[in-house]
Amino acid sequence: MAMLLENMQVFVRVVDQGSLSAAGRQLRLSPAVVSHRLQQLENHLGVRLLNRTTRQVQPTEQGAAYYEACQEVLAALAHAESVVADGGGTPRGNLRVTAPLGLGRRILAPLVPRFIARYPQLDVRLRLSDHLLDLLREAVDVAIRLAIPTDSSLIARKIADCPRLLCAAPQYLAAHGTPERPEDLAGHQCLLLRFPGSQQFRWTLRTPEGPATFAVGGRMDADDGDVLTEWALLGQGIVLKPAFEVAEHLRDGRLRPVLTTFPPEPATLAVVYPHRLLLPAKVKAFADFTIDEIARMVSIQVTT
Repeated sequence: MAMLLENMQVFVRVVDQGSLSAAGRQLRLSPAVVSHRLQQLENHLGVRLLNRTTRQVQPTEQGAAYYEACQEVLAALAHAESVVADGGGTPRGNLRVTAPLGLGRRILAPLVPRFIARYPQLDVRLRLSDHLLDLLREAVDVAIRLAIPTDSSLIARKIADCPRLLCAAPQYLAAHGTPERPEDLAGHQCLLLRFPGSQQFRWTLRTPEGPATFAVGGRMDADDGDVLTEWALLGQGIVLKPAFEVAEHLRDGRLRPVLTTFPPEPATLAVVYPHRLLLPAKVKAFADFTIDEIARMVSIQVTT
């Protein structure tokens, strides 16, 4: 039975990801092992579950029906495990966490060893990315995000409001001038965080008339916020950043704030997790532990 359940989990992940290799990366299994698990499952059921090509896999008609049934079975199993875990008061198993790169490196990563020391039966799998991962599709248990989600399938617990600012290196401002109004950004090199779905080609700033959105552009963009900071330090343009990520550079004068009378809207830092009938003990433990700790560390980064 245990092997059957594991094979069902592999099958569901393959359908979710659309490929054996992607599913294998998430499950920490080789494509050969994933293929073998799928073959075992198909042999057990006596039907073909997937149509495979060189680039992707698609469920057959029977496979699609089995996929829906597997999701129900695995959800029921997760629910049962949560009941036991909550009743025993001991979080256990794998906890899959995602966070933005800068926040993950500076704030979250130092907290993880303390967290697992408190909960020795938990293993933490940390994925850092400035992309907004689909928590359900990517099988992520909990995320730290600099935004409150509008997705009704997610729950957000607020940590803090994080001020943001525009800044640039002194050498850039000396060469290109300092913008005095938001409209001046159109004539500047703006360093943008770009990835599929990113909205950073428009910056929303506070004005006397209320929040206003301005189109911005530049010759350089990246999907890693720390790369943008490095480019800004090298005098390549103006960057929009959470204050805690650039506080040190502002203090030592390597970056200077610009358009301080038209600041960006603050970002809401939150712990986010999928909506479930019963919150797993491991997710609750992580949220409870990190909310106060992250708020404290963000405050230290900004004020010291």
